[in-house]
Amino acid sequence: MKVSLLTILAAFFFSCQQKENKKDTVYPSDPVSTKEITAEKKVQENKQNGDTIYMQHRNEKGFFAAEGVLDSIHQKIYVVFKNENPGELNAKIITPSGKGNIRFNQIIFPDQTSDGPFGMDLKIPLTQKGNHVLVIGHSQMAENPYFGKFRVEVNY
Repeated sequence: MKVSLLTILAAFFFSCQQKENKKDTVYPSDPVSTKEITAEKKVQENKQNGDTIYMQHRNEKGFFAAEGVLDSIHQKIYVVFKNENPGELNAKIITPSGKGNIRFNQIIFPDQTSDGPFGMDLKIPLTQKGNHVLVIGHSQMAENPYFGKFRVEVNY
């Protein structure tokens, strides 16, 4: 009895360890229209993820734009963009009311040097290639920090 039980168990364990070569049949699906793909590419937007906005997609006007939110958790927003050619950076912050205690606090260049503070509009020459970071927040010298939605536009 013990011998037959051991043989059955050994056969069971041996069969469980064998690999099965099974080929799945792939059936052709409906063709995907290239018009749908290009429409999806046009809809791509730069979005805030936590406290960072990565500017990767230009809009129909040819510049980078994104919606952001300053709140009690994210009191500074970091806008990251990559510059490949020297030129001038033009950036602005637009709030629904048109004003508020919100500004470009700093720009951090690829060599980790920085400049700032600025206002809601920024014009500065870009001489370095690489990732630049714009820091958006409120002025600590003024009252009533801005909390809410804003739009940032970057062109270089």
